[in-house]
Formats: sequence, structure tokens, C-alpha cells
Amino acid sequence: MARPLLTLAALATAAVAGLEVRAARAHTRDAGGAFDAVELHSTDGRRLLIRAPRTQTAESEQSADLVALRALTLGIRSRLPFAVPEFLGQAPIGPTRAVVTEFIPGAVRSADELTANPALAADIGRAIAAIHSLPPGFIGDAGLPRRTAAEVRESAVAVIDRAADTNRLPAALVRRWEEATDDDTLWRFAPTVVNGQLGAESLLVEGDHVTGIVGWAALAQDDPARDLHWILTSTGAAAEEALAAYVSARSGGADAELARRALLHAELELARWLLHGIDTRDDAVIDDAVGLLDGLVASVHEQSSEPLTSDTGPILAVAEVERLLDETPRDVVARDAGSTMLTDSYDVEELRRHLDADRADDVDAPTGSPPMDATAPIPLDLSDWGDASPPANGARDRTA
Repeated sequence: MARPLLTLAALATAAVAGLEVRAARAHTRDAGGAFDAVELHSTDGRRLLIRAPRTQTAESEQSADLVALRALTLGIRSRLPFAVPEFLGQAPIGPTRAVVTEFIPGAVRSADELTANPALAADIGRAIAAIHSLPPGFIGDAGLPRRTAAEVRESAVAVIDRAADTNRLPAALVRRWEEATDDDTLWRFAPTVVNGQLGAESLLVEGDHVTGIVGWAALAQDDPARDLHWILTSTGAAAEEALAAYVSARSGGADAELARRALLHAELELARWLLHGIDTRDDAVIDDAVGLLDGLVASVHEQSSEPLTSDTGPILAVAEVERLLDETPRDVVARDAGSTMLTDSYDVEELRRHLDADRADDVDAPTGSPPMDATAPIPLDLSDWGDASPPANGARDRTA
């Protein structure tokens, strides 16, 4: 049950010394139900946000977010062209706690809306590039996850192997994904600082500019492709402007296979969804995932996917993933409002948290948002991606 607005407003005064609240209103950006949130206006003119988790999963996410926010020091934040929430205080409420941060103004838009305006799309590309250009040393200092390119590759292999062991993954997809993970060219990249769970719902915008980015629970040193797949799934006419601005702004350039790796990550999330259904013994989720994976196979046989390299089988373009998800019945599994991943046919918020937890486990280290539109995306010209290829980090050998 939602906590009363005035209760949270009063709690904020206990969390932040000297705070006097003159006005409060429900925070609609958290309408998805994972948190109770209230926007506060203080007598000294400040705007603050207090959030209290409703579930254990949300509480864990909030805890990880706090670790990340503390790691993002003033020096690190000064390198970013947008605001990041600043922690101000916390106070216990029942078995959990409420956290107060500075309020960042800005609207949340769908991925399609964000990539419809060329100026805004370019600013988004530059914002993501700024994250990926941060010096990575602070990640290790804060005890946050750090992955080499080889470890990213091994993580993908582990997902494929686990999914194949269920005997529910079509053999055609096993072969295709194994060809991708066996392709050394795809995994020659330098890991960067990443948000780790970046999506349209993470961005706060005003006009043609990104004012802030929220949701840092998956902050890590990892594959930069993880932060980009949502742009490739958007239908906005300016999506290419976002990608071009990203590449131009990246310090040292972006690796040539970045976009293709982002598409592979998008496909593997369907395999992760299958594994989630099996782990939770949820037959509805399993059936949904099997249907999506069968649809991928059909697209492979139709040869409607984009080649990964000239020597390997093609990896399905995100456009095809989106089309398949559009064709999936929407009433298979109940979902929370505010889905943010590639499909509306399952509980997307639950899947995002499940995937983030899996990724954290892989390195032994420690949402309401508006639904993304799921319409057929525009084709993207990936032929000119990247102007520099960082040296290979290596990858472990494995057998099929």
C-alpha cells in the first residue's frame, strides 16, 4: 500500500538536518509502483526527492544506487554534461529506509520520442559518450564490478550454455550465438565506465538537452554496448544522429563492432528471460520466452537479419526482435506499469532487476517508468561505426 504523502514529507525532515518543507506532491516519474516517491519544496528554495522502496527487490536496487552515487564524486560529476542525483540523507521507515536526494528537473520520454529530434538525439549520444569516457579508476576504488572483454564474452557464453541445457533453446539460435561468441573480432574492445542499465527511462530531458540521468545501480566497468541497445531499438528518425554524436564524442573513438555487440546483447536478453522463467518455475514466462525464441528462428530462416561478420552467420537485427515482440500476445504475463525493456508481453521491470542481479553475480560484486513504444524501428547504417579499434583484451577458448 502506498505510504501517505505527508508521512514521507515529515520523514524527509528527519533525514535532512534543518530541512523545512513548504510544499509536497506525488512524484509521477515513479508511477510504476516500485517506490513511493514525493517531490518536496523547501522554505529555502530547494527541490528534493524522497523515495521509499515497496519491495525487497526495490530496496536492493536502492542500496546499489547509493553505492554508485557515492562513487560518483564531485570530480567525476564535473566531467558529465548532465546532473546526477546527490544523496542528502536517509531515515528508517518500517523494515526499510527512505532516501532523500536533490530533485533533478526534466521529463521522461519514450525511446522513440528521444530519437525523433535530431538535436536532442545528438545530445543523448554525447551524454552517453561522456559516461563511457570517464576515467575508470574510481570504479575499482569503490568496489564496483569490473569486467574485461574476455569476461564479458564468457558471460555471454555462460548464458548461451545455460539456455541450451534447458533443451528449450532452438538449435539454430545456439549455433548462431556460438558463432558470435567464437568471433574474436566482435570482442576486441576496451571496457569503459557504463551506467549498466541505461534506457529511455533513465534520461531526464528539457527541450533539446539531457538535464540528468538517474538509476545508477548497475554502474560498472563493462562493455559500452550495454548502454546503447535501446537506441538501436527506437523508431525515431534521428537515431543515427544519436549514434554518430556518440562516436564523435567518445574519447579515443568507439570500437568498430560496438553496434553489433549491442544487438547481440539484446538477443541474449530473450535467453535470460527463458532462464528467469525456469529459475522461478513460471510456466507462463517459459512459454512466452519459447515463443519469442521460435520467432527469432523464423527470422533467421527468412534471412531477414543483419550479418555479424562476413565469415559468420548473421545475428538478428533489433528491428526483427522488435517486430517479433510486437506479434507476441500482451496478456501472457501480468506486468507493472512502466516497462522499459524490449517487450510488453512480460513483467519488464522484474526482468531488468533479474538481469542486473545476474550481471553483478557474474563478477562477484555487489523502476516505474513509461512504457517504450514497440514499433518496427528504422534501419540503421552501421557501416561507418567507430574510428579506432582498441587492442584485443583476449578471450578464453571454449568448446561448443
